[in-house]
Amino acid sequence: MPIDFDQLDAEMDGIINESAEATDLKLASMISSVTRMTDDEVLELFPNSGDVKKLKDLMMIVKSGGDRNDKVRRIVSNAEGFGDVILTLLNKFT
Repeated sequence: MPIDFDQLDAEMDGIINESAEATDLKLASMISSVTRMTDDEVLELFPNSGDVKKLKDLMMIVKSGGDRNDKVRRIVSNAEGFGDVILTLLNKFT
């Protein structure tokens, strides 16, 4: 079943605006439902909702339509914002 990232984006943006602790748990659950990470791993790697939003934005670029060069260009144009997320993921999985 393909992931509807527009729906995921809308749902996660709504959750981000809710209370901090409940938000972190809900966001971790949503991220773990579309990745190979568990809720606990998401909470450990991305302890605040701002980082989870950056991860979601990065995932949306990676899974979006379009060619690889366009995806690379979009990631590079947001490299400053994605830098922490990319380093966190690479440290976890390498």
